[in-house]
Amino acid sequence: MPLPPFRNESYSDFSQPGPRAGMEAALAKVHGELGREHDLLLAGERIRTAEKLTSTNPARTSQVVGIHQKATAELANRAIETAYANFPAWSKTPAADRIAMLSRVAGIIRDRKYEFNAWLVLEGGKAWDEAEAETAEAIDFCEYYAREMERLAPPITTVQLPGERDEMRYLALGVGVVIPPWNFSLAILAGMTVAALVTGNTVVFKPSSETPTVAAKFAEVLLEAGFPAASFSFLPGSGGAVGDILVSHPKTRFVAFTGSRDVGLRINELAAKTQPGQIWIKRVVAEMGGKDAIIVDKECDLPAAAAGVAAAAFGYSGQKCSACSRAIVHEAVYDKFLDLLQPHVAKLKMGPPEDVANNVTPVISASAKRTIMDYIAVGKKEGRLIAGGAEGPADGHFIQPTVFADIDSKARIFQEEIFGPVLAVTKARDFDHALSMANDSVYGLTGAIYSTNAEHVQRARDEFFVGNMYINRKCTGAMVGVHPFGGFNMSGTDSKAGGPDYLLLFLQAKSIGEKIAPGVVPLGGE
Repeated sequence: MPLPPFRNESYSDFSQPGPRAGMEAALAKVHGELGREHDLLLAGERIRTAEKLTSTNPARTSQVVGIHQKATAELANRAIETAYANFPAWSKTPAADRIAMLSRVAGIIRDRKYEFNAWLVLEGGKAWDEAEAETAEAIDFCEYYAREMERLAPPITTVQLPGERDEMRYLALGVGVVIPPWNFSLAILAGMTVAALVTGNTVVFKPSSETPTVAAKFAEVLLEAGFPAASFSFLPGSGGAVGDILVSHPKTRFVAFTGSRDVGLRINELAAKTQPGQIWIKRVVAEMGGKDAIIVDKECDLPAAAAGVAAAAFGYSGQKCSACSRAIVHEAVYDKFLDLLQPHVAKLKMGPPEDVANNVTPVISASAKRTIMDYIAVGKKEGRLIAGGAEGPADGHFIQPTVFADIDSKARIFQEEIFGPVLAVTKARDFDHALSMANDSVYGLTGAIYSTNAEHVQRARDEFFVGNMYINRKCTGAMVGVHPFGGFNMSGTDSKAGGPDYLLLFLQAKSIGEKIAPGVVPLGGE
């Protein structure tokens, strides 16, 4: 029986007693598991290393979340070689079986939704609603890609040449390296990994060193759902020690990466260099961040624009590649916009995300905090500070939501990705000027426009050069299947995660023509 039509996972309402009690119970359960040591998994072999990685709670830095193994160069090489050896058998597993496994993954995560939320709260520093949205997104990726594989598995009947039976079918690529980010340590890890597995590839996934416990829990789900231990490896370790080896290995067929521009460019460069013994051109699927702008037009619902900008700028403390870090406001409504924006920022409550009332949560690490505070110091020279600008409680990596007004379009905080709770507000002379400034970026991931001017909205549809563009809503919150996600320029390879083209990035097409009767003899072509 085919799977039912895809439907996005619904969100829990934590203002209701039932969901709130469920989440509190999950937090208590996860607290009882903090500080445990987790094995490295190499195609089912459980390994412990001399050196360890330790993840901590970014809201309480003395609290250890998990202890993990630190993969060596030798283990990285073994992981790729083993994945290569296991690929022929796994790729021959019927697509229906792989689809069934993936459907079970979705069901297991759904059953443990609050538990995964709790891990995201404690290791990722996410507020309850942000954690809930991420876990739901992980479920959506699994459900959506299961249905996409169901669509792509049968041979495709091509145009039929008289006297022939002609078709095209999709084959798996080989060994894939999956490198997810820390900011969506479940959803993006799950999306990239299951896309590779359900299409018949073997996978080595290296989680971020900031959030390896979430990845370890996801690896457990894959095994419980029936994915063979031989089909994947969970390889925590430092990027410097094992990342380059995984990407450069001649038996690596493709790399799926989400993270910073600089790391993404290095991966692309390494993958492009052919190694001795390599017999293919490696494929890189990359999403590398953004410097996302919201245009606030003269004719718009200004209160809605102020609320949308605040939500997009400071959700998860701005640690989203889709976050609004630039608000470009028509000069006719500029001052009024600032007046409306400031109360939204002022009412945000800072504190540990375990408390559902807190919506300003920590940034991920001490190094991230230092980088963001350095940008805030730059911003104080480049513009007018109208909110925030200081650190928060010392026991965590907290930074106040910060807004700078009167920023020049060539200023560093307007041009450079900060990845924190910092918003630059810039005045535009007119719509042409606003659109020009929005497009003046090396990135092109998300963007939004608030406007009731039909001509301006149409021009934004045509000319706002971003992979995900939104009208009269915030620029964060892409939904699987609804808003296929990926950007232009230095934002990556425009690989549309959660869209109908995505699984094709993990497949290769084979055309087959069989002569079955006398007919036309082709004279040309390749």
